[in-house]
Amino acid sequence: MYQNKRILAVIPARGGSKGIPKKNITMLDGLPLIVYTLKSAQHSKYLDRIIVSTEDFEIKKVAEQYGGEVPFLRPVELAQDDSKTIDCILHTIDTLKNIRETYDYVVILQCTSPLRKSWHIDEAISKIISENGTSLVSVSEVEEHPILMRTLNTDGTLQNLLNVNSTIRRQDFPSFYKVDGAIYIQKIDENLNKDTSLNDGKLAYIMDRKYTVDIDEYLDIRKVELYLKELHKD
Repeated sequence: MYQNKRILAVIPARGGSKGIPKKNITMLDGLPLIVYTLKSAQHSKYLDRIIVSTEDFEIKKVAEQYGGEVPFLRPVELAQDDSKTIDCILHTIDTLKNIRETYDYVVILQCTSPLRKSWHIDEAISKIISENGTSLVSVSEVEEHPILMRTLNTDGTLQNLLNVNSTIRRQDFPSFYKVDGAIYIQKIDENLNKDTSLNDGKLAYIMDRKYTVDIDEYLDIRKVELYLKELHKD
């Protein structure tokens, strides 16, 4: 709880994954991937309840082994390749509401952001509630600046992505940010529905790029393991 607001965390973790089979429980530096997100959520000062949303019994077992709570399974129809994350979030909120358990905000934490820390979660919660916001998304500054990006016309000529002169010093480039997928927060009210786009949160919580790696393929796992080994040396 923060400033008398009840806060629910949902960790979406479906069993299907095209890039890495059972990605959410694939091993990363000796631990299942989901455990990193569970640990960061469990160490948050402000989360009132943390629920893992999955349709998969193996993921349920692994999550519970590390203290995760899976009080109900997600319907299989909400765990398809074309399913939207917002659908499993609404399913979780509605299921809890049916037992008279309600919350003011929901924090969505994806397993694919294993380097996100508990203090990132708490800072984001503090920001949205202190600013009386309705939606927040974590972002990080882009590494490849769009001022140097081009689209290709049908005649083979290049078109600037941004309508600006790109002959300026790199240090003078304006800052651009991308949604990094580590933290989403939504106020739970009548405006939260199946058409809600989590990526279009209004408030920004800016994270250092080194915490925002997104696990999408095996190479990403190797990169994170190397990074963690360097941290362990310190």
